[in-house]
Amino acid sequence: MPNWGHVLSEIQKERDDPGGDSAPDKVRKKYLQQLHARTGRNIICYYSGWLSKPRNIEGLEINDEDTNGFMLCTHGLDRSKGLDLFLHTPGGSGAATECIVHYLKKMFGNDIRAFIPQIAMSAGTIIACACKEILMGHHSSIGPVDPQVNGLHAYAAIEQLTKAYQEIVADNQRAWVWNPMLSNYTPGFVQQCDWAIKKVKDLVEAYLKDNMFAGRQDAQQLATNTVNWLTDLTKDKGHDHHIYFDDCKQQGLKVRSLEDPKDRTLQDLVLTVHHCFMFTLSNTGCFKIIENQVGRRWLKLQVMQQQIVFQPPMMPAPPPGHAPSPGSLAS
Repeated sequence: MPNWGHVLSEIQKERDDPGGDSAPDKVRKKYLQQLHARTGRNIICYYSGWLSKPRNIEGLEINDEDTNGFMLCTHGLDRSKGLDLFLHTPGGSGAATECIVHYLKKMFGNDIRAFIPQIAMSAGTIIACACKEILMGHHSSIGPVDPQVNGLHAYAAIEQLTKAYQEIVADNQRAWVWNPMLSNYTPGFVQQCDWAIKKVKDLVEAYLKDNMFAGRQDAQQLATNTVNWLTDLTKDKGHDHHIYFDDCKQQGLKVRSLEDPKDRTLQDLVLTVHHCFMFTLSNTGCFKIIENQVGRRWLKLQVMQQQIVFQPPMMPAPPPGHAPSPGSLAS
């Protein structure tokens, strides 16, 4: 099975092209094209460098700017071939997540598979639930989708307020203990938490019914149970709780194991692609990549938060004194 050392060796054999692809770019593109040849499907990889970069970098999370990257990487693809969407993210904005899912469904319909080679937490889990199938390894994980309001976990805040109310009603002296904490909650905060919880539940439930559970007689009940499972923190006790393949399968999510002995080639290619992206995020200034199988990519660099868009094929510059032809690029 190809591993990190194999990817490193491949990159060391390559050379950067002045003004063009770097060695890591070439190796990523090579294995993305091999995976595309294996599946016959479009591939878009969404990778955040939150595991290898400082957490104070702005833009590591899913945000509205990411839609630009998905638009770039979708342009020109044969949408009838569907989409295999690689996800590696800590999560992020719920509104941006909804926008990305809306756009991808407009482009590819329900023919979208989620690949999670390692981790897709929170909003990344929501995107995976919007797909028709999730492919995971034994080491892969998704996470709870409980919403946050003003940086606080909505479920935890309501649980705390409920506990405070019960204790104060039972013993008014407890108010002296609770008042300093309760004073941090702004007017309307509880209502915002209620709305946020209802929003994420309705969203994920609709995604599951529309695609992954579509056509099943028990689709409604299964979607409701899955949403309650993904949003319940009373058991997991943390937003960062990891949910693994066996948990997903037991719950009823349509998951497929990457460790399928009948298809070792797919597993090898998926993990090699993953190692290529992780190498880039760990050894360059890049902290976010959205890239497809033809080498069209949208990058965010740590240096001065610079954005770089690479959109092959590049058209040659016209000869001196000649106007560019329609559709060509000229300096």
